[in-house]
Formats: sequence, C-alpha cells, structure tokens
Amino acid sequence: MDFLRPGSWEEALAAKAEHPTAVPIAGGTDVMVEINFDHRRPEYLLDLNRIGELSDWEVGEDSVRLGASVPYTSIMENLRAELPGLALASHTVASPQIRNRGGVGGNLGTASPAGDAHPALLAAGAEVEAESVRGSRRIPIDDFYTGVKRNALAADELIRAVHIKKADGPQQFSKVGTRNAMVIAVCAFGLALHPASRTVRTGIGSAAPTPVRAKAAEEFLNAALDEGGFWDNGKIITPSVAKQFADLCAAACSPIDDVRGTANYRRHAVGIMARRTLTWTWESYRGTAATEGVA
Repeated sequence: MDFLRPGSWEEALAAKAEHPTAVPIAGGTDVMVEINFDHRRPEYLLDLNRIGELSDWEVGEDSVRLGASVPYTSIMENLRAELPGLALASHTVASPQIRNRGGVGGNLGTASPAGDAHPALLAAGAEVEAESVRGSRRIPIDDFYTGVKRNALAADELIRAVHIKKADGPQQFSKVGTRNAMVIAVCAFGLALHPASRTVRTGIGSAAPTPVRAKAAEEFLNAALDEGGFWDNGKIITPSVAKQFADLCAAACSPIDDVRGTANYRRHAVGIMARRTLTWTWESYRGTAATEGVA
C-alpha cells in the first residue's frame, strides 16, 4: 500500500486524477477500522491532513460552508445555532477522541447507512461540493447516496466541503444504539422544520441500504400542517397526525436483521423516534411562535 501526502488541494486533485483508486484519509476513523480488520486493502492512501482549508468553515448569510475535515467537536462548539441537527448528531459520534478527528466528509465518503451525520444532512437539505481536475460541482444530498456504501462521486473526485442551509426552525436528531457511547447506530432519525417554506424534512439512518428520507411522511405532514393552519395558529399537533407521521416514517424503512437489531425493531424504533422528534421540534416552534406573537 502506497501513501500519498499532497501539500495542497491542487496536489491532492492531481494525485486523485493520477490514482483514481486512491482512498482519501483525513480523520481516518472509518478507513483505518476497515484496514485494521483487513476488510479493505487499497493500493493507495491519499492523506489530506496537510490541507488546512479542509478544516475551515464559513458562515454566510443563508448557509454554512463546512470544510470536509471540520471535526465534529468544532461543529458542536461553534455551529450549534446555525446547524442544530448536525450538532446534535455530532454529540453521538463515538468518543471525544474520535469527535476531535472525524468529520462529515469522512461520513459522506464512506457512505455507510449508519453514519451519524447523514440523517441531519438529509433533513437540512445539504449539498456536497465535489471537485476534480476537471472542475467543481455541487451534488444535492438526495442524489448523493447511490447504494450500500456507495456515493455519486466520480473516480477522480474528492469532497471539498458541504453546504448546509442555516436552520430557520427547530431541528432534532435521535439515535438508538446498543449502549450510550462508542456505538454504531441501530437506527437514527433526523427532523428539521423549515418555517420559511412551511415544509418538514426527515432523514433516516441505518434502516435501509442507504440513508433515506421519509418522503411520504413529509408530504402527509406538510399537507396536515397547511390544512390545519398549524404554522399560523401554533396549535399542538394532534395525536392522530403524529401517529400517522410516525407510521409513514416506519414504512419508509427497508431494514435488515443483523447483530445490532432486527428489521422489525428498527421499523418500530424509527416510528417512535419520528413521533418524539416531531413533538420536540413542534413544541420548540410553538414556543418561538408564541414569543413572536403568532400563537
């Protein structure tokens, strides 16, 4: 296994173009596990740790440009207001040591359905900035996951950053694991309210071959909130609406049985998390609406 260590982003792109099979490594929290267990033996490792710009973030007027290697700890400490769902998800990642090293770019590159960042990115409607020597493009998060541990990157592309809209409403993240820390998700769920567009977005992790949204559930809830005037009147969402939303979220799953949990348990847990996160986010929205004189 050869080790490539570019000193700049341009050198990294050139190296990836010359060696398309090279596996990028920054935090190494996913890649090194696979290598250590001999599940993966790439011909080349492409070390991106000398490229400082990948650890930078920029808060714009409407969105955050998050460098691919920004560690989860930095998201938790500095971007909680702008990216609350992703900050909550970052809290659940492994241990403090791994949160200090791992970043969203690694989660996206590995594209494991159990990656903690995915539900929050789906719920927020993120875009992945991919680049090669041929140019740069943005990939909508809905189009990024193409199969089990597969993504939409071309062989010569690297993830440079993730663009995430700043939260305009409450967001939540919930995760079920076999213990409280250092655990791969049995299943996970992200929810974001977008009052500006009067829409709701979801994200489900570890309950399908790829991270997915519960689109039928979103459509149902968007219609129910609109028809009932909930965005304006700030009323409590009725139990029947919450239950139907939860049932549709569970139905969006296509999980498997494995050592961490059964398919039936995953569906059940996703439904529970959907109902709870809807309750939490809507109560938060109602509180804000009351303060602003809407309710």
